[in-house]
Amino acid sequence: MDLATALTWTAQRHPDRRAVGGPRPLSYRRWDARTNQLARALADLGVRRGDRVGFFLAGGEPLASLHLAAQKLGAVSVPLSTRLGPEELGYCLEDAEAALLVTDETTAPTAERAGISTRHRDVGELAVDGQPDGALGDPPDESGISVMLYTSGTTGRPKGVPRSHRAEHTAAVAHLVQTQLRQGEIVLGVMPLFHTMGLRTLLASIVCGGTWVPQARFDAAESVRLIQEERVSSLYLVPTIYWSLLREDGFAGTGVDRLAYAGAAMTPALAEQLAEALNPQVLVNHYGSTEIYTFTIGPDGLRKPGCAGRAGLFSRVRLVEPDVGAAPDALVGPGEQGQVIVSMASPEAFGGYWHRPDADEKSIRRGWYYTGDLATADEDGDLWVSGRVDDMINSGGENIYPDEIEAALVRCPAVADVCVVGMPDERWGSAVTAFVVPADGRAPDQAVRELQDYATSHLPSLKRPKRVVAIGAIPRSAVGKTLRRALTAGEYQSLADLDTGGARA
Repeated sequence: MDLATALTWTAQRHPDRRAVGGPRPLSYRRWDARTNQLARALADLGVRRGDRVGFFLAGGEPLASLHLAAQKLGAVSVPLSTRLGPEELGYCLEDAEAALLVTDETTAPTAERAGISTRHRDVGELAVDGQPDGALGDPPDESGISVMLYTSGTTGRPKGVPRSHRAEHTAAVAHLVQTQLRQGEIVLGVMPLFHTMGLRTLLASIVCGGTWVPQARFDAAESVRLIQEERVSSLYLVPTIYWSLLREDGFAGTGVDRLAYAGAAMTPALAEQLAEALNPQVLVNHYGSTEIYTFTIGPDGLRKPGCAGRAGLFSRVRLVEPDVGAAPDALVGPGEQGQVIVSMASPEAFGGYWHRPDADEKSIRRGWYYTGDLATADEDGDLWVSGRVDDMINSGGENIYPDEIEAALVRCPAVADVCVVGMPDERWGSAVTAFVVPADGRAPDQAVRELQDYATSHLPSLKRPKRVVAIGAIPRSAVGKTLRRALTAGEYQSLADLDTGGARA
């Protein structure tokens, strides 16, 4: 199945059902027609089947409609993060060999500073009025490329991840089943469309004939208002956004009964607060990536918060030795920690990175994708992800995993947020260091002392931070992933710094 056909078929089934919510709603009939018109407007600008088209816009309906228009034209949608600077934007456009870049008033200045050679149009310049709204020519082949997403680039230059129509549609179907969505579900479209979570919310809503309620940029108060007014029934968010929503009046008791999350682990404390505020029927942990949408699914986040569960509907997963170059058959024993690898035979998988054979060689071996994540399997056979191979702290010859420490320290009432990294240390090699954001009303020096006391009573000595640093905010990507590398590189301003004993940086 291709995505152009998916939208048209839903419009034929439910022509008058609300497809897009918010202040400028669209029925499926009207959205199908509008995306046909946009596809023709792109064609008038010279975009042809197979061309890459960069979309550098704030989120919301305009970007979603352009993404769907590219599908109908058989072009490749390349949605780009609005956080990109001029140099990064230029790199991605050159790497993608984009035929056209579409911007809006919020992003045009960055594009102009980038000095790009790619043809550039503002979204308002697309000539839609007067375009025929009927179907275009033959739909794209399901093996053709639908979208190319660029990874966040936290470990170097962003990598292009081309994904086929088949992979995108299959991932949408898997998302529906795995998060237990219903026909006509009303979802909040706040996750950015340059990220796999944002696209999955959009496409799954179309496949099930639901209503996608756009929010161009996350604002907790606005999100709560949309949830209330639009009667949103399902949320698929990163944990940091759930934390923000819980602090807003009116979120509790909104009637949202299906919750799912991805992008980071959910602490038991957060799961408990969500259960108390919403009493949801479902809380699902989706563990996957841009490259292969689903690795595993933890369907019972209320009973086992943070558990990544078992292989997804279309997935096959193994735990192998956590060594560089480990073979796909080098399985770890029961209860042992290993690195997660996923079969490339999944119909949700990509086919390899764009123009990056070096990245393919590192991540794909003998038909398996090496995720770089560490995990253990419990007595039920469910996975518990314990961090990244690259994030592991070797302190005094012992391997320590930041996620485990963060899950404990985040419960300290003196802090609002925490990130644990290993910092260079003469004695230990790498010292466990906790970066914390003080809770409201706590002075930075008070917060670091309280966290030290909390760690002493809640963690074994090996895992206690040897240094605690108070900062204004934990650095995160646009979708909430913690950027540990920024902290280890010294890209922070200390508000208070406490050596808890033993650190010799």
